[in-house]
Amino acid sequence: MPELPEVETIRRDLEPLVAGRRITGVEVDPATIHLLAGAPIETLRANLVGRTVTAIGRRGKYLMFSLDDGRVFVVHLRMTGRLVWRPHDAPAEQFQRAVIELDNGYDLRWADLRKFGTWRLHESVAEVIGKLGPEPIDDSLTLKEFRARLANRTAPVKAVLLDQRRFAGLGNIYVDEALYEARIRPDTPAGKVSPAATKRLFASSRSVLERGIENRGASFKDYVDGQGEKGSQHMHVQVFRRTGKPCYRCGSTIQRTVVGGRATHFCPRCQPKARVKAAPVG
Repeated sequence: MPELPEVETIRRDLEPLVAGRRITGVEVDPATIHLLAGAPIETLRANLVGRTVTAIGRRGKYLMFSLDDGRVFVVHLRMTGRLVWRPHDAPAEQFQRAVIELDNGYDLRWADLRKFGTWRLHESVAEVIGKLGPEPIDDSLTLKEFRARLANRTAPVKAVLLDQRRFAGLGNIYVDEALYEARIRPDTPAGKVSPAATKRLFASSRSVLERGIENRGASFKDYVDGQGEKGSQHMHVQVFRRTGKPCYRCGSTIQRTVVGGRATHFCPRCQPKARVKAAPVG
């Protein structure tokens, strides 16, 4: 699933191309409309055609197209969604499901192999971000708040980091990378992470996302940017999808396990199992 760096890359690509443009048409594959938009095509057209996109924002993994009537058109790529900029007369994308036509001869083309992506119209940005936690790259997120969001949690630290209500934007790739950089085993109970390790994780959660943005996202399989090009972050990962390969830091074999239902990659030496204090006897 595209995570914060991938979605932010798409936002940066599309905003200068789309902001100020008027939507002149919307076409959706009839078999996809209810999965994608959750509404009839007539409703979608009535809400979008004639509207001007004033800006493109992002929160967590959501792209947010601000419209001139004050509402927000929200796109969630989920597992295999792609949103690319193309001329009207360009050939259809592979697995193309929908097209938003703009007033300057270009389209936003939506392709989605698995058909899990969604388009939703909201009355305000608050309806979207009100359900999300802070992003690790938010300047306003302090170490104290970061620590509080992990405190007293018995769930694995990886599962807590993946919870978008606690931290928006982190997904499987960047959580594995952040935990490796912080030298924390992914199945450690979040509330048992030491203060020193929490401080490292606070820094690594930000740094892995920033590097992902710098490298224009990770294209392990489906992700492409707003122009249809691949990113390069997948060439720089330390543990994610490196099962059986040597750790760059210590040479140990990278292992794969499952934490919170998600495939998880870690170095058993650099990320040792957390020590649990024995209960007092008598």
